[in-house]
Amino acid sequence: MRTLLLILSAAAVLSAQPRKLKVLISVDMEGIAGVVSGDQLGPGNFEYERFRQFMTQEAVAAVNGARAAGATEIVVGDSHGNGENLLIEKFPPDVKLIRSWPRRLGMMGGIDATFDAVVFIGYHSSTSNLTGVRAHTFSSARLTGVSVNGVTQSEGSWNAAIAGHFNVPVVFISGDDAAIAEVRALVGPLESVETKKALGFHSAISLTPDAAAELIRTKTASALGRLKSFRPLQIGGPITLEIAFKHYRVAEVLAYLRGVDRFSPHAIRYQCRDMLEASDFLQFLTHFSLNLEP
Repeated sequence: MRTLLLILSAAAVLSAQPRKLKVLISVDMEGIAGVVSGDQLGPGNFEYERFRQFMTQEAVAAVNGARAAGATEIVVGDSHGNGENLLIEKFPPDVKLIRSWPRRLGMMGGIDATFDAVVFIGYHSSTSNLTGVRAHTFSSARLTGVSVNGVTQSEGSWNAAIAGHFNVPVVFISGDDAAIAEVRALVGPLESVETKKALGFHSAISLTPDAAAELIRTKTASALGRLKSFRPLQIGGPITLEIAFKHYRVAEVLAYLRGVDRFSPHAIRYQCRDMLEASDFLQFLTHFSLNLEP
């Protein structure tokens, strides 16, 4: 009898303890409500300072939604441009933020198996998308395509696959309609908020910042509230990574490396063990320069 009471007492203590819910929120900017051109996207452009506030507002809304769903630890990754866009003083004091580049795993920097869920805020569609606002894949200036095992990737699906390597599901995405459709096609029926409907590469019908933020808060909470209904995007190795460049010389020089196959004037193919190795290869390509200095 005493043993049974001890077991019941221990079970009661365990059930009374708060359930761990650790969430990574990866924040880009092109999918934020109202963003339609370079005028909003980088330091020195006439609307940038206002729109980094709106980017922060949507990220904080996701944080508040996660907390409403019971999140016990939240990490926010600033994953746009120079990685120094979010106004960090606007976040609750218990939130941790990831800033600047380069960082291992890129937009998913910091992810590991201790996380329970991933949230995408402000995401955009891939460079091969015909309709998305500011559609590109990792580098609008250099890349014209990234594929894994013959399947074209957007930043969203690529990042979901990195999370999936750690068995962590993506549960929510916000951005324009093209971005959401593209990610859902590979990742599955995520919870989402359509911040705008694309009319062209530089035009959209957009929600207001306040309307977008409120929807993001409620939908993030809803998604995390049914966490068990989402599955990680897992791509088993080995992985065939193909990357196409706007300029031929990058592909030409990369082909000097053993293991790199230049299969067209502008594109290379590389065999990777898994998504982590694929990510390392891509991060090197997009960040290395001979004039790198401290």
